[in-house]
Amino acid sequence: MLAVILNVNLQAVVIYEGFAFTSSCRAAWVRELLAPHLGNSPDDEDSTNLALPLARAIKSIRPELDILLLSDRQVERIAGDEDYAFISRVFYEVEEPLEIHLSLLQGVAKRYETPFFNNLKHYAQRPIGTFHALPIARGKSIFKSNWIRDMGEFYGINLFLAESSATTGGLDSLLEPTGNIKKAQDRAAHAFGAQQAFFVTNGTSTSNKIVEQALLAPSDIVIVDRNCHKSHHYAMVLTGAYPLYVEAYPLPRYSMYGAVPLSAIKQALLDLKKEGKLHRVKLLVLTNCTFDGHVYNTFRVMEECLAIKPDLAFLWDEAWFGFARFSPLLRRRTGMGAAAQLKQALSCPQYRHAFECQRERLQALAADDPALLQEHLLMDPDTTRVRVYQTNSTHKSMSALRQGSMILVDDQDFHHVEASFREAVFTHTSTSPNQQIIASLDVARRQMELEGYELVMSATQLAFDIRREVSRHPLISKYFKILTIEDLVPTVYRASGLQDYLAKGTAWSTVVDALNTDEVALDPTRLTLVCGHAGFDGTTFKNLLTNRYDVQLNKTSRNSVLLQTNINNTRSDVAHLIRVLVRISRELEDRLRTSDGKLRDTFNARVQSLMEDVPDLPDFSCFYPAFRESANSSTAEGDIRSAYYKAYDSAACEHIRLFDKTIDERLENGPPLISANFVIPYPPGFPILVPGQVITAETLSFMRKLDVKEIHGYNADEGLKLLKSESIGVTTPR
Repeated sequence: MLAVILNVNLQAVVIYEGFAFTSSCRAAWVRELLAPHLGNSPDDEDSTNLALPLARAIKSIRPELDILLLSDRQVERIAGDEDYAFISRVFYEVEEPLEIHLSLLQGVAKRYETPFFNNLKHYAQRPIGTFHALPIARGKSIFKSNWIRDMGEFYGINLFLAESSATTGGLDSLLEPTGNIKKAQDRAAHAFGAQQAFFVTNGTSTSNKIVEQALLAPSDIVIVDRNCHKSHHYAMVLTGAYPLYVEAYPLPRYSMYGAVPLSAIKQALLDLKKEGKLHRVKLLVLTNCTFDGHVYNTFRVMEECLAIKPDLAFLWDEAWFGFARFSPLLRRRTGMGAAAQLKQALSCPQYRHAFECQRERLQALAADDPALLQEHLLMDPDTTRVRVYQTNSTHKSMSALRQGSMILVDDQDFHHVEASFREAVFTHTSTSPNQQIIASLDVARRQMELEGYELVMSATQLAFDIRREVSRHPLISKYFKILTIEDLVPTVYRASGLQDYLAKGTAWSTVVDALNTDEVALDPTRLTLVCGHAGFDGTTFKNLLTNRYDVQLNKTSRNSVLLQTNINNTRSDVAHLIRVLVRISRELEDRLRTSDGKLRDTFNARVQSLMEDVPDLPDFSCFYPAFRESANSSTAEGDIRSAYYKAYDSAACEHIRLFDKTIDERLENGPPLISANFVIPYPPGFPILVPGQVITAETLSFMRKLDVKEIHGYNADEGLKLLKSESIGVTTPR
């Protein structure tokens, strides 16, 4: 077990029955490391058969490894026992050493094989005459040109030899794969713990739309995180489903949101049940992990939701979290990892007994009884259906080309939606997909199966190194801080009490317990670096890092930037980052030390503005009554599609500038202000307004305090685009 955890180069394990449980080497740190996986010492009567629990423990840590079992017992019965089904092969003692050797090689070769990439390489080496609509294929139009030959010199010949619009001759169709793309997708499904996997070549925005179009119809209700990626909001427009927005807990000091509390999701379901709408709720959509690293307890969320609505489907947008499958600490918090746990729990006799006891105890409670929010609800094994979808931006955390994405499916009822799923694929998939993106998805899967454990461990360690160096460096820590778990996850959502991965005295068992049980955890590879104490807003600091120091990053907030380590990073990258932070801190220190009092006062005022004078984050208000089925309903779902297309009628719209006094007068006296479109400021990058939403004073105040340059859906010259209430036909706001 210790070798499986520490030796990242292992590719297979051979277990020979007859070993002892207790090691002759007594080391406390070893026991602490292994305890979460092996538990306590087995009873004497079980000590003769330790191979099976050991194999299970190994598989739970590194599911990609092949496990071979050597036994001197009845190997024929073992081979036919379902409990041993996950073991690659069973041998009688060391009867056939050559077969053992060949089995080990075959297992590695199977993971190494990339069906589509191998065929594409073979295709590129064939002498082919192309008479189809792709002049760039074979590269002749490039290398024979007098003007664009430098493109060929830059990219190389193989890129063009591997281009084709053909789907035969060794290639395959992404729309209806039956050959090597299908084989590659099947390999990906196995690698990521799914029943099925589907490759997507135009990003997870498209993956999300495919899933939601397949599962939703007009007037279906979707419970969705209001701060999710814009692709989900647009999917509601496309499908005609009614979004019921649930709010994540706010972190206003850093202008960001965390995760949606489980109690808020349960409350939404219970309210819908009370109003007789539960049958219309088809899907729950959550982002896991969020941009800032908040990770749900996916099993707990699905378990309690299924206790209320047993056939609810789940879409986990794991655009940033695809790598987590290859971390034994994070895997259980992925959609597919939790789906496996759900099925295991539903087949467990002890779980069934616990459910029956709870059902008897709670049967007298009303559907809206507050006690249900505090209760850890259990699923009914007889009625629950496991229906889990997970979308990964493979290019964001693995070695795939940009826009490479996957849809992972573990749905017991997929046969009911397979036809609509295929139609959604046809709707959103290009008939000219990029062959190189498909190949890179195939290769990314190969890499993660063979060395993903090592790469993710390295990325995590580098993140810890950055945290440690920033916090202990006397100059950097004076102006910069990396937010801890305590900063980003309120106490109520972390029962473990873990405050920081690197806090002095933190036991390994506490970290494992937090990642296993806390309602919200923090992805250790995502580092929120607060730059406000140095007088920088996030955008300015990002530009400084990029333009002056060649350090690239993505997300910013009002007073922070987000750093993330991935499988591409090295210790040299970390050293470069630390050196840059030291230089910036030193320059700032020297400037303040030699400055007059006026400059220091200006600096302090800037820090005060960035760190203290922060705008409150607005919650979703409500849809205008015309876009709701009933203005008196206690549930807030709305017809976003009708509102969206109403804005196509220019006569139904008006514009008012953000600081115009007319807005304040209408907030006070009416008519109501109704958003005509999505308004998405970057940062924070989520819609603060959606079509049909009533604009409140809180939202208006937030917009007026925004000091960002990029706001999608808002033209400063024209002002807010609004729907005229008289054009909709209802003038009384809710």
